[in-house]
Amino acid sequence: MRGLAEEFQESTNAIRKELNQLEEAGYLTKKSDKNKIFYRANTKHSLFKPLQNLIHTFLGIDEIVDHVLDKSGDIQSVSLIGDYAKGLDSGKIEVLILGEDLNQAYLLQLAAKVGVKLNKDIKLYFNLGPIEVHSINLFMK
Repeated sequence: MRGLAEEFQESTNAIRKELNQLEEAGYLTKKSDKNKIFYRANTKHSLFKPLQNLIHTFLGIDEIVDHVLDKSGDIQSVSLIGDYAKGLDSGKIEVLILGEDLNQAYLLQLAAKVGVKLNKDIKLYFNLGPIEVHSINLFMK
């Protein structure tokens, strides 16, 4: 919360109030774990996909994503797992990719380039069986 407060130059109380309002409106889900509260986008909200598409279009990400998906094989889903999915900035970004005929060499090369740009270690996992981990779905076909 402190990070958001610094980023937006607001008090932590103001950030907490906004997060609670977004949760009450159904845009976010809230989960408590010991003395921490985790907020996530509510992917089941009826406006989640339209808002996600709007943001992607605004940032120009939609064209990049389309290009990457065309070259990557038949990707069914992409999920953020590990520390980042839990809201922890450990420097290691773990991504689970599920699909058919995946171009793993291309995806690994892309992950290495992105890792250098972000100054993060990016680890990709392909087609793992059912696992019980906290995840954030980034893409689903």
